Amino acid sequence: MYNHNMVGSNDVAASKKFYDATFQAIGGAEGTINPNGRVIYTHNDGMFLVSAPRNGEPATVGNGCTIGFAMESVAQVDAWHRAGVENGGTAIEDPPGVREGSGGTWYLAYLRDPTGNKLCAAHRLA
Repeated sequence: MYNHNMVGSNDVAASKKFYDATFQAIGGAEGTINPNGRVIYTHNDGMFLVSAPRNGEPATVGNGCTIGFAMESVAQVDAWHRAGVENGGTAIEDPPGVREGSGGTWYLAYLRDPTGNKLCAAHRLA
């Protein structure tokens, strides 16, 4: 269904440091910067971009929005979370762990990136 996700950033260099670390922690590559100054990540047939807003206004976070990244294992979730916290992200909600719900059993971790965008690493357990 999705082709890509893009988040706005007020400090693209700080965001690149954060996303480089989190994507490399799960086997991805460092982002590349295109001629428009956008940072582009490709991994597992998906694309994720970081950009200063083109209209010149400050980047803001979406209230109620979360971008979820599919992880292959609990270890990947933990590595992603640790790399994010160590590179400018903020741990939010409960610590990484098991969550039960109507959608099954998941191992989840939540972060906010340096701009405040809400992110989730998710591994389905059952």
